[in-house]
Order: sequence, then structure tokens, then C-alpha cells
Amino acid sequence: MYAIFIIQILFKVIQIRSSFILILGVFCLLLGSENLSAQKLTTKSKKAEALYKKATSFYANNQFELAKESLYQAIKKDDAFIEAYILLSEVFFEQEEYAKEAELLEQVIAMDSTFFIYSYYSLGVANFHLSKYDKAADWFYKYYSKSNNPKSKQRVEEWIERVKFAKDAKEKPKHVRPVNLGTNINSKYNDYWPSITADENILVFTVMVARDSAITDKPYANAIANYYHEDFYRSVKDESGEWSTREKLSPPINSDHNEGAQALSADGNWMFFTACGRKDGKGSCDIYFSRRTNHGWSDPVNIGAPVNTPYWESQPSFSSDGRTLYFASNRAGGKGGRDIWRSRIIGLKPDGTPFFGKVENLGNLVNTHNEEKSPFIHPDNITLYYASSGLPGMGQMDLYLTKINENGSFSKPVNLGYPINTSADEVGLVVTASGKKAYFSSEREGDSFGGKDIYSFELPPDIQPNPVSYVKGRVFDIRTRERLSATFELKDLETRKMVVEALSTDFSGEFLVCLPIGGSYALNVSKPGYLFYSDHFNMDSTASHLNPRVIDIYLKPIKVGEQVVLKNVFFETDSYQLMSQSELELNKIVDFMKLNDKVKIQLIGYTDNVGTADYNLNLSNKRAHQVYQYLVTAGIKEARLSYKGEGMNNPVESNDTEEGRSKNRRTEMKIVE
Repeated sequence: MYAIFIIQILFKVIQIRSSFILILGVFCLLLGSENLSAQKLTTKSKKAEALYKKATSFYANNQFELAKESLYQAIKKDDAFIEAYILLSEVFFEQEEYAKEAELLEQVIAMDSTFFIYSYYSLGVANFHLSKYDKAADWFYKYYSKSNNPKSKQRVEEWIERVKFAKDAKEKPKHVRPVNLGTNINSKYNDYWPSITADENILVFTVMVARDSAITDKPYANAIANYYHEDFYRSVKDESGEWSTREKLSPPINSDHNEGAQALSADGNWMFFTACGRKDGKGSCDIYFSRRTNHGWSDPVNIGAPVNTPYWESQPSFSSDGRTLYFASNRAGGKGGRDIWRSRIIGLKPDGTPFFGKVENLGNLVNTHNEEKSPFIHPDNITLYYASSGLPGMGQMDLYLTKINENGSFSKPVNLGYPINTSADEVGLVVTASGKKAYFSSEREGDSFGGKDIYSFELPPDIQPNPVSYVKGRVFDIRTRERLSATFELKDLETRKMVVEALSTDFSGEFLVCLPIGGSYALNVSKPGYLFYSDHFNMDSTASHLNPRVIDIYLKPIKVGEQVVLKNVFFETDSYQLMSQSELELNKIVDFMKLNDKVKIQLIGYTDNVGTADYNLNLSNKRAHQVYQYLVTAGIKEARLSYKGEGMNNPVESNDTEEGRSKNRRTEMKIVE
């Protein structure tokens, strides 16, 4: 009889603790060399035994108050009933009443120090929760000395490392002060999973709301499906920097089902989110996509395979490069329970829904044999914040950051420290493009409007990402002033690698493109039927998110006589030698000519007024010829191309300043047929 009851207890213990205390093979541990020698319960009281049996049933069904009532009655019948104390300690563990759990386990050891050796381990865990780190270490060392199981010894070593880390972190706290965002954002319900646009002007978050406004006393736990469901809300920052009163997003993005754990694109026009149990679902929970339209959010679409599987996929984060989706999943092939994965967009369906390529696990440095959740890739596309229970930390799920190295590997994760991390779960952190402010949800005594609220805090410098600024504006037809949907490409001028791919909205023409500080970037804006627009930006250390570039872009239709400045064609100083950075723009001209195979163009070179007119005319002609020759070499027929130099003629700015002269030194492309 005893073995049956202890297995019932242990099965529940594993369910509770497997993601936190990192136990594998607990059955072997307790029913092997460290099991109890007795095969019967320690009580001789039939009434106490019957009450204990009732309690195990209540415990297995999460009816903890009823389990406690039966166990207290059993102990009253027999105050030496050790199994009743053990099970009661597990009930208090479930309810996070660690002081009472520890008190009961110490009584177990006082009654018989060899009866249940695992009590030493549990006492270490309980005292860790109570921030009694020295005491926790003592209990873990005692357990280590008594255990004969190699796997359990390894787990204890991990726990001791965790204890040392937590003690040190608490003695050296981060200087942060979480600020509640107030009643415009937070409510009496649970408010969580914040996401924010790169310009920090739009905040979208998840709220667990009552299905019926009359519901006021039903607990969240074990009652979500019956009494509550998750919806999205939105708030906009006004000119004074205050958040507006929150508004519920309209259908179809919100429904009677649960929608949560959303991620916005940098411009706020795309949303990826989690939904569970839908008819078109691939598994228990899937990731869905919706885009902003002139009439609200589009009908959510399941993004399908290979991202979604029969397993659990959730908690997406979409990178500002417009191509990469990070998410959590417990799919096969992972390192532990839930891992962090990513996949890249390889195209768009006719309805504008992205479809994704091969899914990649982030590897052993990021993922552990335990649980990883809530990834957030910062707009720098280098810094990843996420939650893990498999690394040294303060509690259950702690927040960490890792950075992507130049070779694509990830750096060793860094714990964000105390009091950002506590003995409770910390998940769902997002960081602004500037890298200075973070948003997260928390339930803090004396500072909450009810349940979880959303907070912000200034991020300490040592755990900040790389700062990012942005270019923001609208795209128009230069003739009709109609707002246009256009494709944006941002590439690094030095490495020539793609940094961002994005679209302006088809109804507003609005766009937002993130620019990591510390580089030089070429911007290309294109749309079928139009000449492309190009520009470049030098984002040195003086650049800031406080001074973003705001520009309106006017695209010219492909018509005879229309011409554009090729702003990303560069020459060596006082030379007609093309610089290597020019290849990005020159290849765009090649693509344009292939796409529009009936078009003929003329390349025109200009200079400033430094030097003689003849010298500048000759230089401008040679520069135009260099571009011409590049296109011919790339396969464009000579019959479709011509070139000429205009020297210092037709300046677009005054030659009295260096800035003006730099704009006058230019190459243009003109449609001639």
C-alpha cells in the first residue's frame, strides 16, 4: 500500500517541480537506494490512513484546501504519521507557502532523519525560495552527503551554483525602480505581455478579462476557460508623453477565444500572436498573423508549417529586420522542455501573409535541459532577451540576455540580476529601440491595481542592447499624391548585407525602418511601375532615437523624361573610380532594367564648381561612363543605355557650402524611352 501512495505523491511532485528543480528520474531516486525500507504507512490508525487516502486524491486533482483539511485531521489522529507531513509539505509547496513547507519537513527529519532523504533536498529548495541562501546551501550539502545517486548529486551541484549566484546578486542589486504605468493601461484584471513599436508610441498588451461583467469573485486559477479569456488592448502615447486610455482591439483580432503573447513589427503594422484550440490549429497552441488595414486588423491567419506543428508553439517575437520570427516550442528535437527557435520569411502569399523557411533551434548556450520561454529580439537584431529555468538564477523563470556574434553564434547568457529577477517567475520583457527602457508585467504587493500590472523601468547600462534609431515617413506618387505601398531594403554599405526588409502600408503609405547606430546604410525604396528611390545614412555615435529621420518619399512613375538621383553611387575623391559601396545601387539598376526590359535610360554625371569647367565636364563624363560600363558588364544591352557628363551645370544646391557641393556631385538616371 505504501508504495502506491508514495508513487502518487512523487508523480505530482515531478509535475510541480520538474521545470524548476531539474529532477530527472525521481522515481529511481526514491524507490531505489534512497527509498523507504517500510512497505506500509507509518500510522497504525485506520482513520488516519483513510484520511490520508482522501488527501492523496484531493492533491492529485489540485483540490489543495480539501487535501490540507484531510491531512491535518490525519495528523490529529496520529501526530507521528510521517507520510501525512510529507504530503502536507508538498501542498504548501504548491501554494508557495515555503515557510510552512520548511517547518513540516524539519518535523519529518526530527521524527526520523533517514526516513525520507529527499526532505533535505526539498528543504534546500524551500529555503532558497525564502531567500535564506546559507540555510539552503546547508540542506543541499546534507542531501549531497546522504545521496548515492549520481544524477541527483549533479542536480544538487546545479542548485548550489544557483544558491551562490542568488546570494551574490541580492548583495549587489541592480539600481532599478519599476514604475506602474497607471490606470490608463492597467486594470483590476491581469494585464501582461506588453509589446511596443520602435518609435515607442504604440503599446499593445494582453488582458485576461471576465467573460461576464458580473464575474468579480472567480479566481483565475483553473477557471480561465469558464470565467475569463484573453484579449488585446492598445494605448497610444500623446504629445506630452502620456499613455492614452486603453482601447480594446476590434474583431476579428479579438474573439471569444484566447489571444495573447503578441509581438508587433517595428512599425506596428504586423502582429504575430498565440491562439490555442482553434479549428484551424495544427497543435495545442499555434502562432497566427494579422496585419493592420484601413478597416482595422485583418482576419488572423495560422502561419502554418514549418513554424506550427502538432506540438506547442507560442510567444513569438518578430525582428526589426522584417524577416525573422523567434518563438518558444516544445517540439521534438529540442534540448529540454520548451526551447527558443527561429525561422525566416522566404516570401509572401498573395494575401500578404508571410510564409517561413526552415526552423532552427538556437542551440546549447541559449537552450538548456529545462525550460526557455518568452524570447524578445531587440531592434538591434543582436540582443536577445528571454526567460529560462535551466541557468543559475534568482527563482523559477529568470530573465537573461544573449548576443549574436559576428559568426552567428550566441554569447554566454547573462542574468539580468536582482531585483529585475526575483524568486517568482519573470517572463515577457520587452526593451525599447533606444535600449534604455524596459517593459514587463509583474504582481507586486502594494503597487498593483489587481493581479498582474505592466511596469516600466530604466535599464542599467550593463544589460542594455545596442541603441537603435529609425527612419519614419510616408510614400507618395509624386504626380497624384496617392499614398503607396512600397518595398524597403536597408543594407549595410560596408558588408553589403541586408539589415531590414519592410513594406509601407497600402492604405496610409506609412513606413518605419530601424537603423542600428554605428554603421552606414543604403536605403532603397521600390514599387513596380515606378523609378526607385535611394538614400544613405551614416549612423555614428551621435545618432539617437530622440532625433529620428522623418521623411516623405515621392516615387516617380516610369515615364519618358523622369529621372532620379543615384544617391548610393560613390566615386573616389577627384576620380572616376567607383567605390565598392556603389555595387548595391548599381545592382539595383541592373534589377530595374531586367524587370522593365523595354526601358532605355541615360546616365548623367554632375560635379561641383571646384576646378575648371573643362576639367569637371571631363570628370563627370568619365563617371557616367563608369556606371554605363558596369551595367554593360552585368548584361544590360548597350542599345538600352547612353551616358553623358554635364560637369558643373544644373546645380541642385548652392556651391558655397560643403554640404551643397556634395549634393551637386551626383549621378542621375533618366528615362529616355
